[in-house]
Amino acid sequence: MLFVDRRLPDLDADELIQIIKARFPGIEVVLLDSTSANLPNPPTKISARYDSWMKPAMVHAPQPDRPEKAISMEPLPGMIGTSDPMRRLYRLARLVAPRNTTVLVQGATGTGKELVARAIHQLSPRSAGPWVVVNCAAIPETLLESELFGYTRGAFTGAVQSYVGRIQSAQGGTLFLDEVGELPLSLQSKLLRFLEQKEVQRLGSSDAVRVDVRVVAATNADLSGQVEEGRFRRDLFYRLSAFPLELPALAERGDDIRVLAEHFLRSQAAARLPALGPDALRRLRENPWPGNVRELAQVIERALILAEGQCEILPEHLYILPVQRMSSGVENSAQRRVV
Repeated sequence: MLFVDRRLPDLDADELIQIIKARFPGIEVVLLDSTSANLPNPPTKISARYDSWMKPAMVHAPQPDRPEKAISMEPLPGMIGTSDPMRRLYRLARLVAPRNTTVLVQGATGTGKELVARAIHQLSPRSAGPWVVVNCAAIPETLLESELFGYTRGAFTGAVQSYVGRIQSAQGGTLFLDEVGELPLSLQSKLLRFLEQKEVQRLGSSDAVRVDVRVVAATNADLSGQVEEGRFRRDLFYRLSAFPLELPALAERGDDIRVLAEHFLRSQAAARLPALGPDALRRLRENPWPGNVRELAQVIERALILAEGQCEILPEHLYILPVQRMSSGVENSAQRRVV
């Protein structure tokens, strides 16, 4: 159930209700009048939840006479692996999850940055709120500003109705900015203002709207290097990296390779589950895994096909597709091989 004030500061209530019903037909909308002294009380069955919505989330400091609970290093929701680098990551993520601190998740492609970001949302007091994802590299630069901040009807040609934008859509929840290193310079100052002021201003409107949104960003780029090159604002970099998390490469995770490989075998095997032979496991552990966990999942999927129902995965079933890579720390195609 959604309560909507008839007198919204920046959008016509009837227009908003049309948008809600079009996108979320299952939601019941109750129209209220904030100028009336006789506002309806929320139904009893949701009154407790209604009260919690109206109270800001608070993080209580531990009492001096009560020992602080140890932070768990168990795997985050949706993640696998118990190697030392991952256990340190789990602990840091659980430490920051209950707070509103902006988090920057850094790591190579395929290490699981979105899984970590989503786990932080799930472990936070905002878990019941929206989880909104914006891939900054997938949206054209000309559309990214309106997609993030929204626009009013008539703000530009084709704006036939108002749009609240992804930031405002994340109200009360978490906004995940994936590939934030691809954000154009022209938009970085506006994102910085939102992070500092917690306000958004839609295209075509002079009004700033307060929002309660936590930001988690992710990148596989060297943002500090981009700062030195003038391609990323230094102040925005500092604001985003209030609490940085670095994901280890798969080659640094030791026994996690076996655990992950067996997990992918179980999840992808259509019938009889083959065992991972000792020679095949040794070859997997020796591989540098430039594509990390995503590459391992693809190798296991191909191995299941090549094994043709055999009871064991052998070294000859493990094949890594050749990929030409740049010389700057990225492998050359001649180095790709059958593992």
